[in-house]
Amino acid sequence: MTDNNIILQARGVTKRFPGVLANDKVDFDLKKGEIHVLLGENGAGKTTLMNILYGLYHQDEGEMLVNGVAVKVDSPNDSIALGIGMVHQHFMLVPVFTVAENVMLGDETTRRGILDRKTVSAKVKELSHQHGLDVDPEALVGQLPVGIQQRVEIVKTLYRNAQILILDEPTAVLTPQEADELFVIMRGLTARGVSIIFITHKLKEVLAVADRITVMRSGRVVGTVTPEEMNEAKLASMMVGREVILKVKKGEAEPKEKILIVENLEVQDDRGVEVVRGVSFEVREGEILGIAGVQGNGQTQLAEVLTGLRLAKKGSIFMNGKDVTGKTPRPIIEAGLAHIPEDRQRHGLVLGDTVADNLVLCTYYQPPFAKWIVIQQEAVDANARKLIEEYDVRTPSPFVLTSKLSGGNQQKVIVARELSRDVKLLIASQPTRGLDVGSIEYIHKEIIAMRDRGIGVLLISAELDEIMALSDRIAVMYRGQIVTTVDAKKATREELGLWMAGSHA
Repeated sequence: MTDNNIILQARGVTKRFPGVLANDKVDFDLKKGEIHVLLGENGAGKTTLMNILYGLYHQDEGEMLVNGVAVKVDSPNDSIALGIGMVHQHFMLVPVFTVAENVMLGDETTRRGILDRKTVSAKVKELSHQHGLDVDPEALVGQLPVGIQQRVEIVKTLYRNAQILILDEPTAVLTPQEADELFVIMRGLTARGVSIIFITHKLKEVLAVADRITVMRSGRVVGTVTPEEMNEAKLASMMVGREVILKVKKGEAEPKEKILIVENLEVQDDRGVEVVRGVSFEVREGEILGIAGVQGNGQTQLAEVLTGLRLAKKGSIFMNGKDVTGKTPRPIIEAGLAHIPEDRQRHGLVLGDTVADNLVLCTYYQPPFAKWIVIQQEAVDANARKLIEEYDVRTPSPFVLTSKLSGGNQQKVIVARELSRDVKLLIASQPTRGLDVGSIEYIHKEIIAMRDRGIGVLLISAELDEIMALSDRIAVMYRGQIVTTVDAKKATREELGLWMAGSHA
């Protein structure tokens, strides 16, 4: 591949937000038919650069070139017209529409004023077969597995003649087998001349699929390398600027008394559909029980019921010797619960409050943060300064609104608040989602340290590597049921992946 094959280029791109230099003279290029991985910590500037490419932001300085021609991209429509497509981590699909209807949404084909579904279905079928995606254009999207829904998103971009494809954390919701299938599809696309920018935090995937890797740190490009000259440790060091211990170090668990007992739990979602069906399990002091499963198999609603955010239809929950079935969050917290919620903005933070106030959300009414009904602001502020330093929360001050922080730093605020309290049980749902390798390393150490102090941990994660690295026992959820529970030391990725996909044989 020569430089004549460069299809997209960023030259000296700079983007400023109030108090933040998000992109600092960034140079980046993409060659025809390659997979170029963009890697970096939270706040490194990856998302900002991609948003500029896709027309959601406009750079303050520098220029963008497509096929050697300087372009101005003011909206996603401009980007799509230039042949740039983006597949977001959270799919932009309408579940009650067919594949064909989703694909043509916003770019409808009509005949005599009526939607021409037949023509679109034929084109979708041809496109999907041509690129090895093979999706049924007449299938309802809501009835498709997550891996197939992702293929629909890719077909949507190809339908609009995308030659440049941006994939944002595409394997976050896939089983290992589905991720491998996606990599085969990606290679098929590049063989036909499509160029791919691949954003991921999974270093194994980077080395497996990349042609080139560009690493960003603090808004700047620190280097562009090839997989042949790198390994996971070197990539992590480039990202963070220091040596990172990637392998979780832990001794043998010493389980003691049962701290959480769940019996025959049945839970409905907001539509009244049963999504947790007869689930029973227990967590002991001094152990980590991991709940593995593809996102959307009842894990979210299970965590909500255990933490008082949703009522169970049936079943019992005992925590620290107390029956907490149907209780609201405060008595459950007072029974000894720490909770890292899956949706940090909805269930973990008050975005309109300061970082300092968010760090005492569970304890603001207790000494030393309150005297009678009066908040002791000095104690609140001192607590914030201490935790911000200990947990490396990147904020200009404790008095910044939490809404102004990056997603990763919002997560750190929650982790700091929950792990710094005296608790008996930790329920951690997707605890490292959106975090960089340095922060993941720190949080993993903290979770292991909590286990070693005799705290029970229920870990719910869509990251199979995280489940396998941290757990002492692993339970797999599929369609609302726990279909197997295994000793983590004896589990393999392949076996767990098959259980996650519903292959029980």
